Amino acid sequence: MDTIIIGIAGGTGCGKSTLINRIKDEFNDNICILSHDFYYKQHNDIPFEERKKINYDHPNAFDTDVMIEHIRTLAAGYPIERPVYDFTIHNRIDETVTVYPAKVIVVEGILIFENEELRDLCDIKVFIDTDADVRIIRRILRDVNERGRMLDNIVEQYLTTVKPMHDMFVEPTKKYADIIIPEGGYNRVALEMLNERIHALLREANK
Repeated sequence: MDTIIIGIAGGTGCGKSTLINRIKDEFNDNICILSHDFYYKQHNDIPFEERKKINYDHPNAFDTDVMIEHIRTLAAGYPIERPVYDFTIHNRIDETVTVYPAKVIVVEGILIFENEELRDLCDIKVFIDTDADVRIIRRILRDVNERGRMLDNIVEQYLTTVKPMHDMFVEPTKKYADIIIPEGGYNRVALEMLNERIHALLREANK
């Protein structure tokens, strides 16, 4: 199966989801999306209060090898059973979601370009570059409204792990990007250029 794999990286709250939704609007059923966040490791052996203290912004927090295997399976034309992660309990649950192959596979996450094998799978590598103050505001709103977090815990996590890990692991991967997009999906010109590039690759793959 000829597929186009697009990697979209950038710091927390940079606008990855907005960009992906814009791409999804363009390609409809021809796209499937895999988030690195789905592949946080399972920690059934660790109590909730201890799970809250795990550094979730470090590469070791993810089952990246499983994600790579799933991407290869989808690219070969076969469905996968991807894991489901519940942010309110800081743990993976037993349920899975069936993901079917598609012409366009979008892989997103803050650390997807940190892993050489994962980034080498990507036909297009996009890094979304957004100011840190905008990103932290978006993260606060998301974590409060969608993940049931308390403000003081969000701020503490940002200062102790999110920002240091961003500086150490996320920001340096910008150099691997084919395209750097300021403000992600809100950058209409960049979005149109990216969509056209995807269309071109699909046309080439279908020859």
